[in-house]
Amino acid sequence: MTDAISDAVLDFVELGEGPSARRIAVRHRAGTGPGLVWLGGFKSDMLGGKAVALDAWARDHGRAVVRFDYSGHGESSGDFANGTIGSWLEDSVAVFERFCDGPQILIGSSMGGWMALLLAREIKKRSGKASLAGLVLIAPAPDFTEELMWKKFPPAVKKEIETKGFWLRPSDYGDGSPYPITRTLIEEGRNHLVLGSAIDLGCPVRILQGAQDPDVPWQHAFALTHRLPADDVVLTMIQDGDHRLSRPQDIARILAAVAEIG
Repeated sequence: MTDAISDAVLDFVELGEGPSARRIAVRHRAGTGPGLVWLGGFKSDMLGGKAVALDAWARDHGRAVVRFDYSGHGESSGDFANGTIGSWLEDSVAVFERFCDGPQILIGSSMGGWMALLLAREIKKRSGKASLAGLVLIAPAPDFTEELMWKKFPPAVKKEIETKGFWLRPSDYGDGSPYPITRTLIEEGRNHLVLGSAIDLGCPVRILQGAQDPDVPWQHAFALTHRLPADDVVLTMIQDGDHRLSRPQDIARILAAVAEIG
């Protein structure tokens, strides 16, 4: 896997001004299309197992691929606590416009599934040099700040967020240290909710969901499919799958979905 990391080109995109200025780290490689764009999850980075496996697959198949870290994540600058769905979407749009050419497949994991839907909507609005070939969504978590966080938080947690401005959430991921859920994250997230109406992307969508996912229940993925046009949407339920979906057999399924669209 280190080969897949070391021979991809590392680049940076500067965006924002003043306090919101940030430097977004991007790893990309040239190749044929459709190109692949990796959109990672909340608190994850582009050196995770799925992202690196996608990069290795792209290298072996001569495909163009782009992966990056949102501000406050991985190798990008910025403080995680200052991030919002809107600012991470800005990061995603800036990377897409700079590094993508021709048809692209967006591959989004967890929060990245929400980002992929939002980015797809932005791409449809703009007539740029890159277009959408399809989406592959892994345990997608659209609207998670509202549906999976705020609505499920006990009153004491909500009160702490409202009075202190943040709550330190315990974590089972990464190094296990708690991380802040800010009032700004929750409130700004409401500007980007997608599950309240139809999501017409005009391209194939493949969704992979673990039935044993403790973070994004399978019903959430099911609700998303009801918002997508039925013509080319496939939901694959992995009965023994968890949230990460990063076992070898899970990664094989993800790559097969990418290959099917490509």
